[in-house]
Amino acid sequence: MSIWVFFKLLGSLALLMFGMKSMSEALQKMAGPALRHALGAMTTNRLTGLLTGAVVTASVQSSTATTVMTVSFVNAGLLTLAQAISVIMGANIGTTFTAWIMAAGASFDISVLVYPGFFLGIILIYMKKHRYIGDFLFGLGFLLLGLTTLKLTGTEMDLGHNQAVVHFFASFDPDSFITTLVFLLLGGVMTFCVQSSAAVMAITMLLCSSGAMPIYQGIALVLGENIGTTVTSNLAALSANTQARRAALAHMFFNVFGVMWILVVFRPFIDGVIWFVDWAGTSVFAVDMAHMDGNEKLNFVLAAFHSCFNVINASILIWFVPQMERFVCWIIKPKRVDEEEDFRLHFITAGFMKTPELSVLEAQKEIAAFSERMQRMFGMVRELLTEKNEAAFNKLYTRIEKYENISDNMEIEIANYLESVSDAHLSDDTKGKIRAMLREVSELESIGDANYNMARTISRKVMGKEEHFTEAQYEHMHQMMTLTDTALTHMNQLMGGRKDAFDVNRTFNIENEINNYRNQLKSQNINDINNHLYNYAIGTIYMDIVNECEKLGDYVVNVVEARMGTRQR
Repeated sequence: MSIWVFFKLLGSLALLMFGMKSMSEALQKMAGPALRHALGAMTTNRLTGLLTGAVVTASVQSSTATTVMTVSFVNAGLLTLAQAISVIMGANIGTTFTAWIMAAGASFDISVLVYPGFFLGIILIYMKKHRYIGDFLFGLGFLLLGLTTLKLTGTEMDLGHNQAVVHFFASFDPDSFITTLVFLLLGGVMTFCVQSSAAVMAITMLLCSSGAMPIYQGIALVLGENIGTTVTSNLAALSANTQARRAALAHMFFNVFGVMWILVVFRPFIDGVIWFVDWAGTSVFAVDMAHMDGNEKLNFVLAAFHSCFNVINASILIWFVPQMERFVCWIIKPKRVDEEEDFRLHFITAGFMKTPELSVLEAQKEIAAFSERMQRMFGMVRELLTEKNEAAFNKLYTRIEKYENISDNMEIEIANYLESVSDAHLSDDTKGKIRAMLREVSELESIGDANYNMARTISRKVMGKEEHFTEAQYEHMHQMMTLTDTALTHMNQLMGGRKDAFDVNRTFNIENEINNYRNQLKSQNINDINNHLYNYAIGTIYMDIVNECEKLGDYVVNVVEARMGTRQR
């Protein structure tokens, strides 16, 4: 085999992988919100979850995208772990659709569709309104071109008559169970190394259809591919939160269990699939597969095996989802750390997100968590105001300082993540969301600053041995903080919910109440100092806290405006 042919093989695999990636991203841009809503609404029980996972994955040609969306819903509390497991089972079925596309591409002349697809695609790309359809057509064109080139390269290589290749596969005892295990392991390692089950499936089809590799060894490679793709998701989930790691483990358990039972009935099952392919070809599609050149029917045998294996495996395990859920929860315990004191991002995970559209969804959840954390920080400030014990005061003040550092880190990390996402090819709607989210994180960090400023003011009073606030001052500050906390609660309802169900006027009404109360207290403070009810120093500290609450209320309104996309002030 010449070096030129070798590079043609690698290039055709690269085209295949790039085409699938482009198709998947284009489909998610066209129907991303609809797909997410489908996952959220159509998983009321395990059977609908299974069907939803299969349909969505077959549509977007990416089981990873489906798995990521599912895990994100578990993190957000929109799906239970049990529902997520059923969706992931369905994703395994949906991803087998790719094998059928490859089988058709390797067995029939599909090159006639490639260049018209490129031509139509470039026209649609320049028509801004339909550019995602153009992206999809270009991805499909690259996929078909890759399959066509792979088929021609396989013919040129003539692997069935290459003595070195034939001898290598013949050196393995075809009847040995050890041979099956070796090729199973090889399939898993290959999938893990190239990070693409589609590429391994294409190589397997090339070897089997050329007659170089027996079908039994090829199917062992496919089984290994099923396990190898779960290793990738488990490694990616190592830095994710507990629920994400449990979902990834359930995915691996599903595939490992399937491989265990299929090995028991390995030969009879494959013989049954071969019979089914022959019967379906002649009886249903009127195709005499026995006369396909180069054993090309084996491509359909591989695709049929892949589908049958995953369908039967899902049909068995779908009834044991509660048991699987208990098992993965028993294996993976929650981390024994104080989540409130942990500044690591919980929803944004390096390596887990594959497309910009889905990355934005994860960032929204992270910002919602950031928003809730800032309200908890404000609760600590309220507690600090009335804390009399010195040791408890110092401990609480230290926690507030830590929260201030956390808020700074979260702003920087989320903003950096959004900026990296914005470098990709995005829809106009997604670009607008990213601009709004950058403003949200900036305003949320300002809320953290306001909280810390109040804490420092209270600490300055305590350390300076200033006289105590009067009962009236305490009452006024509590009323102001209650209004501010109400504003924060209303903001978090928006951050964690839907915009169409949010009453934005309520936010502006609360802000007006805060402003009016601040003005009232400001006038009253001057009178109280003049009447010698307390000295000027304590009055200044008192008004610093009141003014900081008013500023915090302004930041809340800014967050709400950014999320709602309005400028009503």
